[in-house]
Amino acid sequence: MSKKGFLTQEELQSKIGEGLIETIVVAFTDHYGRLMGKRVDADYFLESVLKSGTHGCNYLLTTDMAMEPVPGYEYANWELGYGDFHLVPDLNTLRIADWLEKTALVICDLHNEKSHALESIAPRSILKKQLAALETDGMQCFAASELEYYLLENSYKQAFQQGYQNLTPAGYYLEDYHIMQGTRNEKYTSAVRRHLKNSGIPVETSKGEWGLGQHELNVKYSEVLPMADNHIVYKQCMKEVADAMGLSVTFMAKFATDQAGSSSHIHMSLWKDGENAFAGDQQFGPVKGSDLFRWFLGGWIKHVPDVMPFYAPTVNSYKRFVDGSWAPTRLAWSYDNRTAGFRVVGSGASLRIECRIPGADCNPYLAFAASLGSGLDGIKNKIEPPECFIGDIYAAAHLPRVPYTLAEATALFEHSEFAKNTFGSEVVAHYTHFFKTEQRAYDTTVTDWERRRYFEQI
Repeated sequence: MSKKGFLTQEELQSKIGEGLIETIVVAFTDHYGRLMGKRVDADYFLESVLKSGTHGCNYLLTTDMAMEPVPGYEYANWELGYGDFHLVPDLNTLRIADWLEKTALVICDLHNEKSHALESIAPRSILKKQLAALETDGMQCFAASELEYYLLENSYKQAFQQGYQNLTPAGYYLEDYHIMQGTRNEKYTSAVRRHLKNSGIPVETSKGEWGLGQHELNVKYSEVLPMADNHIVYKQCMKEVADAMGLSVTFMAKFATDQAGSSSHIHMSLWKDGENAFAGDQQFGPVKGSDLFRWFLGGWIKHVPDVMPFYAPTVNSYKRFVDGSWAPTRLAWSYDNRTAGFRVVGSGASLRIECRIPGADCNPYLAFAASLGSGLDGIKNKIEPPECFIGDIYAAAHLPRVPYTLAEATALFEHSEFAKNTFGSEVVAHYTHFFKTEQRAYDTTVTDWERRRYFEQI
């Protein structure tokens, strides 16, 4: 018997036979974290895809947001003819897609057509590489990502037709923790909670956030790879349910200049032999923990500049890092302090580290890989964290700051020996080109801001 919402092969076959499942979404994420893939007839899935996988064009790991082939990649290009990669279903992810009619969903790993090895540049492969290093030491990583988003009364099509201008948030005052404003949006939110629960994603809470129409829906923590998978399914479900209701949600890191940004806070802890390896009796400021806790925290903080584009992958990401806005701007840690880039919470078996830097626009596979790789390097090299900071970190101008722009972050990533050693030179070169392409698209586009500022006055 599978967990609620998930399907074994036998359960899938039975539901297909009963006519309860007719379609299988066979999917993976591109670099942006978008779910890509195919819809497969259920009988064909049993006959072929279940045994042999399926194929997709490898340009999908080089395309830009508009699906244009981008020159300059060694992995795939016109000279190589844009061949295929192999989509191999991970049957541990096979689940009901409850918000879709008679549909199941499975997440795939991407394999090279010739060598049959994992495609090293695929986001899920990058996380699995870090997990392999962790498992060598007999440990597990448990994680959670807390996604924030804006709900809008406009449909996606209306928003597009309006040029994403003059949109109507599903709320007209700041609603952080307000039950009444949450009630107004409960038709949508309750549907999402129900669909996620029925799709194998245990839901904990939903609440209003600190923005007009901004909300947060939290799902239960799990081991880090299933958590990344759940994060992707969560976003897809929310978008498609909104679309079906004539609404829209956005996971932009900074949706509006005068509104709070949307984050994806990451919680992490390491476990060994069924116990939290961060727990201990050593005193670190107000926190009691182990050497593993101390060094993991030290590595995680130290390597933020090396891996920042994996936390903040778009031009828009960096507009979220504003002092006094609930988004972190300084590289420091504190205990239960929301002004810190790293907030330590819990104690004993619940002790964990929360990194508040990633935005809601992050690709969870990359963000988790960056977090885990940084922490493991901290343990390997016994990297000491800074002293626990007490007070308003926004006012602590002497502390190191997160990078200001995607261009700055990409340059640090490109030349980082840590990133090359951790992810591989091929991965760093590939993603450097990806982030530079994103930056160049912004740099060469004339914006509404420029027209408003310069059309008459210049």
